[in-house]
Amino acid sequence: MNINYLDYFNYKVNRLSRDNLKRNLKVVTGESGVRTIVNGEEKLLFCSNDYLGLANNPQIKEYLIEGIRKLGAGSGASHLISGHHDAHSELESKLAATQKQFFLKPKALFFSNGYMANLAVITSLTADSKKDNFTVFSEELNHASLIDGVKLAQQQNKSTVLVYGHLDLDELESQLASHPKSFKLIVTDGVFSMDGDIAPIPSMLDLAEKYDALLIVDDAHGFGVIGPNGLGILDHFQIEKGKLATERLIYIGTLGKAAGICGAFAVASPKIIEWIIQKGRSYIYTTASPPFIAYALSKSVGLITENKLQKTLKENILYFKTKLDQEKWKPVTSETAIQPLLVGKALKTLKIGNQLYDNGIWVPAIRPPTVPEGTSRLRLTFSAAHKRQHIDKLIKTLDGIENE
Repeated sequence: MNINYLDYFNYKVNRLSRDNLKRNLKVVTGESGVRTIVNGEEKLLFCSNDYLGLANNPQIKEYLIEGIRKLGAGSGASHLISGHHDAHSELESKLAATQKQFFLKPKALFFSNGYMANLAVITSLTADSKKDNFTVFSEELNHASLIDGVKLAQQQNKSTVLVYGHLDLDELESQLASHPKSFKLIVTDGVFSMDGDIAPIPSMLDLAEKYDALLIVDDAHGFGVIGPNGLGILDHFQIEKGKLATERLIYIGTLGKAAGICGAFAVASPKIIEWIIQKGRSYIYTTASPPFIAYALSKSVGLITENKLQKTLKENILYFKTKLDQEKWKPVTSETAIQPLLVGKALKTLKIGNQLYDNGIWVPAIRPPTVPEGTSRLRLTFSAAHKRQHIDKLIKTLDGIENE
């Protein structure tokens, strides 16, 4: 049997188009700001995860340039060969310090990106699952990188995997109680990327303590954004570092969103971090990020801890909520920079997204398989770089679009 693979994949792509699920790349020209050139036309962006506007911050750009001049263009090798620079170590110290009020002895580990961080952390912690009987409890709406990490733990390490319903701690507790003799790892997002809702971390830490489990929290959309000090979900809940539960916690943050550049990090007890270094394949077997990236990220983390831009972001979110026609658009309740408008059908969501785009506003239409059938939505994200006139234009445009 001879298969024409080109025709096969073309047919599959055409099926996606027919079902209004095909995704298309758009080309951005110039700087990554809230106003930029997209496919040759100027657009106002409400789709970026650059929550604090640091991707285009003049100080960050100068630090990147200075970093290249001082440290060169690349790292040359993986971290465990010759690629671990003092700029990486300095950044890790600063990242650990952002969580020091929540952990007894925080230690940080820097990764090239969030996907690799989640793969490394989950698979390393379950590396001896076949021998030690490890069970992973995974949140239903976890990010794809967490899901893939869990799948790898299941396939490579022979971990048992159980999925619990979204924010359903009763189901999670029932699952935990049913595995009394197992090593246990709970895996959850902190801020869920499609709805902007928040995991109940204090209650989850209590369950981890009660049932002798570890807890991984991926705070990609929380770090630098939420909490009174803008330090993420542990700051949001003011977790007490005196609790033994914090020794069970592995905190993961992303540096390509609020921090404005790229990369990710894990913070945990030094003993856990050391094990991840020994067993995290996506950390071990990849070239380290260029040290100039770590050099600039140290400045970015410094700006986050100043906690000034977070105030502007929160004001922008509140302004949007007060101006939006709540009856017409029925927004998903969120206190984060992610402010989704639930539409329902994929085709309708796509049409509204196209109308916004034609009016100079870029808002992504999120459709299956990213979200379940019947829950397609406009995923609005806000930045400290947005001005009132930007939000006013968004509101005026939404007012002029039918949503029936």
